[in-house]
Amino acid sequence: MNTQSSFGADTVRTFASGLRFPEGPAVDRDGSLIVPEIEGGALARVRPDGTAETVAEVGGGANGCAFGPDGAIYVCNNGGYTFAEADGMRFPVGIPEGYVGGSLQRVDPVSGAVDVVFTESEGVRLGGLNDIVFDETGSCYIMDTTVGAIHYADLAAGTIRVVASGLRGPNGGGLSPDGTRLYVSETYTGRVRVWDVAGPGKLVELPDLYQHPSRDLHVYWDGLAVDGDGNVCVADLPSSGVAVLGADGEVRGRFTLPVNDRYVTNLCFGGPKGDTAYVCSGGRGVIYEVQWPWPGHRLHFQP
Repeated sequence: MNTQSSFGADTVRTFASGLRFPEGPAVDRDGSLIVPEIEGGALARVRPDGTAETVAEVGGGANGCAFGPDGAIYVCNNGGYTFAEADGMRFPVGIPEGYVGGSLQRVDPVSGAVDVVFTESEGVRLGGLNDIVFDETGSCYIMDTTVGAIHYADLAAGTIRVVASGLRGPNGGGLSPDGTRLYVSETYTGRVRVWDVAGPGKLVELPDLYQHPSRDLHVYWDGLAVDGDGNVCVADLPSSGVAVLGADGEVRGRFTLPVNDRYVTNLCFGGPKGDTAYVCSGGRGVIYEVQWPWPGHRLHFQP
């Protein structure tokens, strides 16, 4: 039975604006959002009343972020992009002169101190890192878009290694609520890929969860988050919104941004009950707050 529905028109509101290409946010204890700004090369804190301040200047391009087991914020830095503007939207168009690659950074949320954790994985320079998700052990999966790989970093041991390779633009990543599946969106193929997690950093590939129906475009997906029902909620670039995919691969619903933006980048869950979604309209520098029709999902080490 087709249970697909559209939602959000009655509950969506603008949470923040004036951001410089927001991506991969994380929710802090007080309900504020820690927001990476790719064009700004910084982490911003947006409080529930909409006021914003800079947490840290990280340089390059701050992409996905997540709180780690030590309470610090870990940032996937893509190394930076050059930007252009059209139709009221800012968007990346290339890499800057002197580009050397990305890095995983650690940011103290109180002092704003920035440390570089990794610039290489098994002796190979990291590329444009995009998204990060921690498992229950305190290690994390990191999506490397330009290298086409998934890295697994054990922060306590100080090690990082490749656990999947040969991907085409891996972008968003998220674990199922029980931690047994890893979902990854591929920007340039329209695939939402899935692996069984056989152990920490041990992945067994399964058939794709979903293939984007559009066939005549160059980009399809951006970041993703998994909600409390196990739905894979993917930033859908052609549709200027979020596609909600059940764990069975069926489309359960769609959220469309109030103002069209082909650069909807990512989302996360927070709010008092965890069922408030914060969706990033990267091109317009806006974050929308919307009541999610399904339960939210609290990430490991989320304050």
